[in-house]
Amino acid sequence: MTLTLESLPGSSGYLDIYPERKMYYFKNPYVLGLTVVAGIGGLLFGYDTGVISGALLYIKDDFEAVRNSSFLQETIVSMALLGAIAGAAAGGWINDVYGRKKATLLADVVFVLGAVVMAAAPDPYILIAGRFLVGIGVGVASVTAPVYIAESSPSEIRGGLVSTNVLMITGGQFLSYLINLAFTQVPGTWRWMLGVSGVPAVIQFACMLFLPESPRWLFMKGDKSKAISVLSKIYDFPRLEDEIDYLSSQLEEERRKVKNISYLDVFKAKEIRLAFLAGAGLQAFQQFTGINTVMYYSPTIVQMAGFRSNELALLLSLIIAAMNAAGTVLGIYLIDHVGRKKLAISSLSGVIVSLAILSGAFFVGQSGSTNGLDGWIAVIGLALYIAFFAPGMGPVPWTMNSEIYPEAYRGICSGMSATVNWVSNLIVAQTFLSLAEVAGTGPTFLILAGIAVLAVLFVVMYVPETQGLTFEEVERIWKERAWGRDSNTESLLG
Repeated sequence: MTLTLESLPGSSGYLDIYPERKMYYFKNPYVLGLTVVAGIGGLLFGYDTGVISGALLYIKDDFEAVRNSSFLQETIVSMALLGAIAGAAAGGWINDVYGRKKATLLADVVFVLGAVVMAAAPDPYILIAGRFLVGIGVGVASVTAPVYIAESSPSEIRGGLVSTNVLMITGGQFLSYLINLAFTQVPGTWRWMLGVSGVPAVIQFACMLFLPESPRWLFMKGDKSKAISVLSKIYDFPRLEDEIDYLSSQLEEERRKVKNISYLDVFKAKEIRLAFLAGAGLQAFQQFTGINTVMYYSPTIVQMAGFRSNELALLLSLIIAAMNAAGTVLGIYLIDHVGRKKLAISSLSGVIVSLAILSGAFFVGQSGSTNGLDGWIAVIGLALYIAFFAPGMGPVPWTMNSEIYPEAYRGICSGMSATVNWVSNLIVAQTFLSLAEVAGTGPTFLILAGIAVLAVLFVVMYVPETQGLTFEEVERIWKERAWGRDSNTESLLG
C-alpha cells in the first residue's frame, strides 16, 4: 500500500479505511502499563508540588527563622523549582542523546538522593539543598514522561495516554495531602512527609529497568530491530507493517537532513519557532493562571480565609486535590473527543470566573462583617477553579508539547518548553505570598484572572487543533502556517 498523508497509520483517513485497526485506551495492557510506569515521573512531580504545602506548616513550627520570614518560606518552596528549571533545561538534551529510558533512570536516582537529604536536614539551608536536588529529578522527569508516552502511543489515543501522566501528577498531589494528614500527629512530621517522596522513585527505577526505549528514538538512532520489537507489542500485525514502513521512511529522511540539533536551531526555522511559541506559551499560561499557587499554598489560602487549624486546612486542601485528580480523569476522555483547543478555551473561561469569585471573597472578607461566609466562598472558589482547570489547562499544555514538534526537535523543544513552565512556576511561587501581603489577596487573584483572559486570546490566535493527528500531520500544520497552504517548501527540517 502507498502511504499518502491521508492514509498514514493512525491518521483519521487511515482509520476510516481500516476501522478495525483503531486502538482504544484499555485495548492494549502493554501500552497502558508502559504509560503508568512512565507516569510515575508525573507522580513524583505532583507529590513534590503538593507535599511542601502541608509540610511548610510544620517546618515553620520547627524553625523560627522560617516562621518569621515569608521570603524563606517562599525559598523552601521555590528551590525545587530552580532545580526543576535546571533539570528540564538539561533534560531535553539528555533525552535526545541518551534516550528516554536512561533519562528516567537518572531522574529517579537524583530524586531519591534529594528525598534523603530533605528528611535528614538539620536546618533550613540543608533542607533547601535537598529541595534543589529533588527539583532536578522532577525537571528531567517532566520532560521525559510525556515524550516517552507520546512516542509509544497510537495517535488516536495519544492525548488520553499523555493525559494519564497528568493524572499521575494530580494523583501525586492527592497522595501528598493524604500523607500530610497521616503524619500530622507523628514526631518529625515534615521529615516523614518529605522523606516518603523517595519511595515512588525507587519503584519507577525498578520497573523501568524492564521497559524498552521509545521506538521512535530507537528508529532515529538506527536501531531498527529493537524498535520493531517494541512496536510489535503495541500494534497488531496488519497495522504493524504499515507503522514500520512509514517510520522507516520518515525517520531515515530526518536522520539524513538533521545531524545535531542545537538550542539556536529551534529559532532558525519559522515553522519550529511557531510550534515552540504555541508550546511554550501554553506552558507559561498554565502557571501564570495560578494552578500551582492553588496547589502549593492551598492550606495557607484556606487559613487566610479564616480556617486557622492546620488539620482543617489540610483536610480542605485534600478535598481540592481529590477534585483535581477527578477532573483530570474527565480530561483524559475529553482531550481525544472534544479536542485540545476547545478544551483549553472552555477551561480558561471557567478559570476566569473562579478567580473572580476567589478575589471577591477576599475583598468581602476585608469588610469584616461576613460572619465567616467569606471563608466558605473562598473555599468554593478554590474548588470551582480546580473543577475548571483540571480537565483542560492541566493536561492540554503537556499533551500539546509532546506532539507538536518534529522527531529531531522533540526532546530539545520539550525540554525548553518545560523550562518555561518551571520558570513561570518559580516566578508565581516566589512572589505570591509577598504580592498578597503588599497588594492584598483579593487583588492578587484578580491579576491572575486578567492573565487568564490573555491566555484565552493566545489559544485562539496561536494554538492549532491536533486531536487525532499523526506527528507528520501536525508538522504539515506548522509548515502551512509558516509558508502558506500552497507552499512548495521542501521540508520542515531542510
